[in-house]
Amino acid sequence: MASSSEKIAAAGRPPRRELANAIRALSMDAVQAANSGHPGMPMGMADIAEVLWNDFLRFSPLDHDWPDRDRFVLSNGHGSMLLYSLAYLSGYPLGLDEIKAFRQLDSRTAGHPEKEPEIGIETTTGPLGQGVANAVGMALAEKILASQFNRPGHEIVDHQTFVFVGDGCLMEGVSHEACSLAGTLGLGKLTAIYDDNGISIDGETDAWFSDDTSKRFEAYGWHVIDDVDGHDPSAIAAAIESARAETSRPSLICCKTIIGFGAPNKQGTAATHGAALGEDEVAAARQTLNWQYPPFEVPANLLKAWDARARGRALVEAWQGKLEAYRSAHPDLAAAFERRMSGAPPEGWSDAADGVVSLIAKEAASVATRKASEHALEAYGPLRPELVGGSADLTGSNNTWFSRSQRITADDASGNYVNYGVREFGMAAIMNGLALHGGLIPYGGTFLVFSDYARNSMRMASLMQIRSIYVLTHDSIGLGEDGPTHQPVEHLASLRAIPNMDVWRPADAVETAVAWRAALEREDGPTCLCLSRQTLPHKERSQDQLEMVARGGYILSNGDAPPEIVLIATGSELELAARAAAELEQSGRSVRVVSMPCVERFEAQEQAYRDHVLPRGTARLIIEAGVAHGWWRYAGCNGDVISMTTFGQSAPAGQLFKRFGFTVEAIVEAAQRLL
Repeated sequence: MASSSEKIAAAGRPPRRELANAIRALSMDAVQAANSGHPGMPMGMADIAEVLWNDFLRFSPLDHDWPDRDRFVLSNGHGSMLLYSLAYLSGYPLGLDEIKAFRQLDSRTAGHPEKEPEIGIETTTGPLGQGVANAVGMALAEKILASQFNRPGHEIVDHQTFVFVGDGCLMEGVSHEACSLAGTLGLGKLTAIYDDNGISIDGETDAWFSDDTSKRFEAYGWHVIDDVDGHDPSAIAAAIESARAETSRPSLICCKTIIGFGAPNKQGTAATHGAALGEDEVAAARQTLNWQYPPFEVPANLLKAWDARARGRALVEAWQGKLEAYRSAHPDLAAAFERRMSGAPPEGWSDAADGVVSLIAKEAASVATRKASEHALEAYGPLRPELVGGSADLTGSNNTWFSRSQRITADDASGNYVNYGVREFGMAAIMNGLALHGGLIPYGGTFLVFSDYARNSMRMASLMQIRSIYVLTHDSIGLGEDGPTHQPVEHLASLRAIPNMDVWRPADAVETAVAWRAALEREDGPTCLCLSRQTLPHKERSQDQLEMVARGGYILSNGDAPPEIVLIATGSELELAARAAAELEQSGRSVRVVSMPCVERFEAQEQAYRDHVLPRGTARLIIEAGVAHGWWRYAGCNGDVISMTTFGQSAPAGQLFKRFGFTVEAIVEAAQRLL
């Protein structure tokens, strides 16, 4: 084949179709080389992406963390080669060798990437629909920060959020939850571009997706631009202009496209969706697209036309000038903005947080840990104004509202609290968008049992290593009369099974305050705070014990002699373990009680500390009002677990604990059997 210099002249801007064909060629070549991937969407949306990237999107490939850049989310993330092609072409530090290594071991170009801002991936979702909700969170973050920091003549927060969505995204229920709330909150700087190609994995979608999408979004309160030719650059540009001009409502641009555009024998069919085109079809596509270059070669003039580095640098410099003027006019606000966007804690945070924990320990209050969580928010909230809370219609039960909470509305986004409505999945996915945007730390509440609704977004937060905080109340059969549908049994174990998820189940107000502090300080993943409905007694601790709580597991009480048995408990069961230990000691046994509010933090400690807390060879009895899964690694062959083996029942908490064996007597009896 001829070289690029022989085929295309270097002078002048190439036609838009040629620029878009560079995306198509790289995408089909990478998928073909990997023999794995989804070429159809990148080929179908290439014309839309070319217009957005070259004419509208404000970004800087060499300044990926520029705070006022536009955000872009690829919700139909199976088409990730679209984004990798764009990153390479526009000048991000992603080399051609990485494009060639698509979907290969240890490559940066994964099949379904999560986030890598360094190469332009704000977030790209594999689980369909979540990217739409993440984009809602990003647009909400922009609106909040603009309301909190912008001042007349100084708009340092002023950017757009764009999201590409496919049929699958709009079929997933999370898109309904998030897009409904986006309309209610008037997120006018959010634009979703719908790839309406009528094809999913099983074929033509008419048989299973007959929604009137335009009317659906109009009912949400969105601005809808319908029937846009997704292969006509002028029509695409006009639609985006119209979306940007609408500032009070989010916009949906419905683009009619042909999946696999340019593959003459497979375009418009499911054959291009999730498999390589095949060598013959790739060759035929080259002829159809008049792309006369070898695999992975992009002509120099096209690369030059795509290169956004100089344009991006100019955008950053202009914004930095605005920031300097803002610093001069509002120095305190500027300092707060820069701190929050950097993710750093405020000056003096550590000492202040020490003071919070010490004060709560001194108060020695016996309260439900959901109430203790509210007390912690009262103390930490003024120290961390970046906190943005909310609840899935359970504010009064989750205790997620504190005295400085202020509701965010369409007309006033300067507050710090979102009423998510009964939308647990949407809430968790929007929280991820808030966290990914930067400048905010999101927390959201629901009952622990309803974490099932939110689980996939919680998993994505763990996978992306972002700081989302889940306030999960009514943590066991101890919630009582609401019955087994509301009583979490398997949920603690299932959340602990998610890699990189910290799960705290505090036993009193002190452990709750420490758990909140740990969640706020954690920068590499999410945290679950699993909290009781019922009142739990305060436990006295020495200063050394107080400092050990943050290790996730520590010795609460110890006999005078080396322990014959260790009782390990969490949450409301810690008090039962302590009382059982007292009875056993009266009968001459030496007993150690270990509180383990966070298994993950305990596992992260050095082996010497873990062996100190849990001596090897000592009998162990674990007490937790949930299923035993995960605890046997601590109990060992000679230990036991008092746990739930069935669902709960409807009854007052005290009766339920007795029925299911969570009593001092049952613990003493089990310990004596082990001894």
